[in-house]
Amino acid sequence: MIDTNQIAAALEAREYKQAAQLIKQFQKESPENPWVQYYIGRYYELTNNLDKAATTYKQILRDITNPKIASQARQGIQRIETAQQNLREQAIESAKNDPSSQEPGLLILEAVSPEDKPAAIQNISRIFQTDIYTTRMQIQSRGWRLYKTGPIAELRVYGQELIGVGIPVFWATLADIQKIQIFQVQYFQSVSSPAVVCKDRLDRLGSIEFSWSEVTQQVEGLLPIFIDIMDYSPNRRNEEFRHKEITQDYAQVCDLHLPSRNCILRICDQNYEFQQGFDFTKSSEAIPASPTGKNKKARRPNSPQVPQSTTRINWNNLLEMLDEQLDVTVWSEFTPFAETVLDYTHMLSKIDSHIEVDRKSETPWDPAFQLYSGLAFMRNRGNS
Repeated sequence: MIDTNQIAAALEAREYKQAAQLIKQFQKESPENPWVQYYIGRYYELTNNLDKAATTYKQILRDITNPKIASQARQGIQRIETAQQNLREQAIESAKNDPSSQEPGLLILEAVSPEDKPAAIQNISRIFQTDIYTTRMQIQSRGWRLYKTGPIAELRVYGQELIGVGIPVFWATLADIQKIQIFQVQYFQSVSSPAVVCKDRLDRLGSIEFSWSEVTQQVEGLLPIFIDIMDYSPNRRNEEFRHKEITQDYAQVCDLHLPSRNCILRICDQNYEFQQGFDFTKSSEAIPASPTGKNKKARRPNSPQVPQSTTRINWNNLLEMLDEQLDVTVWSEFTPFAETVLDYTHMLSKIDSHIEVDRKSETPWDPAFQLYSGLAFMRNRGNS
């Protein structure tokens, strides 16, 4: 009969092979003994398998009522959290030796499925030492969230740890996003052999010929266009009339990513010259189809009761053409992402939006879209 003191002594002496044999024999002899799970957890902890150790200790707290074992399990969890925090700090300090490690960066939390959410909440709370309620409110079921900003070395360490526990994240530096070339498309000269007339960041007009196969992903977004109105309320004693900003309309933006050229072709319905180049006033049936026709989708009006403007009809025809030609990932959840970044006004003020929309005043929505598209571009390259 195995004595638990034998197991404890073997673990204390770092005789892990012997300890494993004793634990296995102990489990065979006394499978219902609650100390079995504790020593399994302790073995994992001492052999530096911290994730399995933490899982075992937490299972003990759920399933075992023995107060002494529960106390030992809590102490084990505390030791593991302290060890992981120390490892994290060491990794951050080590990464700081790289001169580029202090570049400002962003850590993006992707959507978490409902079934994965409980575990994600626990892990994020542990890694960032935040309370459960706050973490629960920050996890989104759709779209991305800007979760943390700071030196890229620190974000990379956090990101790798999060990925290690199955949480979808990625990170990028603002400098890398700003290195992406943005060309504002004025119109398509040709669709079958794609060519566009566009402006660069210096507002110089030129043309770009490319292949549809160079486009690896597409990013779409709606940018609100605001107007000021006089808002009347008889309930206000001193000021019945007030200026109020409301959304009048939306500018539609579509980005085509060409990573092999480190550039984005940006198309916006507010400045696209539909009277030039390829004729999008034709019906969608007249638009040339790709050989595969894989990605065809119907671009229906937002509301069948409201007649569409000519620009909107032409824009939908343009999008249908892109659907015909491309079979790529389409990122279209800009709005929920923007709602997580609009308060970062200082950061957004440093980002050139490369968006030409007639506005009375600047809005953070424009650089927020540039950030969203740039992040999608960097995500496609992979974390580094």
